[in-house]
Amino acid sequence: MSFTQELERAAGLVEGRLAELLTREPAGDSGALAAAMRYAVLGGGKRLRPFLLLASARLFGLREDACLDAAAALECVHCYSLVHDDLPAMDDDSLRRGRPTTHIAFGEATAILAGDALLTLAFEILSGERTHPDPAVRIELVGLLAKAGGWQGMAQGQALDLAAEGQSLDLAQVATLQALKTGALFQFACEAGAVLGRADPEARAALVAYATAFGQAFQLADDLLDAEGDAALLGKAVAKDAGRGKATLVGLLGIEAARLRLGELVQAAETALAPFGSTAEKLRETARFVAERRA
Repeated sequence: MSFTQELERAAGLVEGRLAELLTREPAGDSGALAAAMRYAVLGGGKRLRPFLLLASARLFGLREDACLDAAAALECVHCYSLVHDDLPAMDDDSLRRGRPTTHIAFGEATAILAGDALLTLAFEILSGERTHPDPAVRIELVGLLAKAGGWQGMAQGQALDLAAEGQSLDLAQVATLQALKTGALFQFACEAGAVLGRADPEARAALVAYATAFGQAFQLADDLLDAEGDAALLGKAVAKDAGRGKATLVGLLGIEAARLRLGELVQAAETALAPFGSTAEKLRETARFVAERRA
C-alpha cells in the first residue's frame, strides 16, 4: 500500500467514526446546528492530524481502533478552528476544501455556534471510556488538548496572526506565531499517541521533537503553496497572505531559501525519530509528504 493509500485508508476510518459521533439529532425543532457541524467536519480533508496520532500510537503497539476516539476529538478541534478562521472577523474566506465555507453555507451565527459545539464535543469525546479505560490517561489527554487549542496554543497563535497583519515581524516572531497557530495541534497529535501508548519520557520527548520540526515544515510548505499554488487544486484561495499583509517565512526568506529551509526541517523531523528505527517509517513518510504536496 502506498503512503497516499495509507493516508486515505486512515482518513476513512476517522471519517467513519466522526460520522457516528455526529449522528444524534439535537434537542428542539431546528437541525441547523447539527447540519452545520456535519458540513464542517465531514467535508473531506486529509485528516493529517489524526493520522499522526494513529501513527504515533502504533509505535507503542496500539491498534487503530483503540485510538480512533482520540483522533476524532483532535479532528473536531481542527475543524472548529477552520470554521472560525474562515469567518469575516478572522481570515474572511469563502472557499474551503473546494466548497463554500461554513458561514457562507449556514450564516455567521450558526457557523460560530457550530465551531463552539465542535470544540466542546472534542472534550466530551476525550472524557469517554472509549477513548481509554484509564481515567488518568483521559484527563491527561484533556489537559494536553486544552493547552494546545487555547490561550497557550492555537487561539493565541490566531490572535498573534491577526495582530501581525500589516506589521513587520522578524524570523523569530513568525516562528513563534506559527508554532502556536499551526504547530500546537501537531504536537498534541504525536504526544497523544505517546500518552495512549504509555510511552517512557525519552520516547515522548522524541515525538515532541519530531512534531516541532514537522509543524514548522507543514506551515512553510503551506506558505509556499499560498505563494505559488493553484486554487483549483488546493480547493481554497491562494495569495491570501500577501494580500492581507501577513508576515510569513516565505516572505522573509524568499522562495528559494524557504525551500532550502523546508528540506532542513524535514531532515530534522526524520532525525528526531532515530530512537524508533524502522518502526517510525510512516512518520518519516508523512514529513516528506507534507513537504512535497501540491494540494
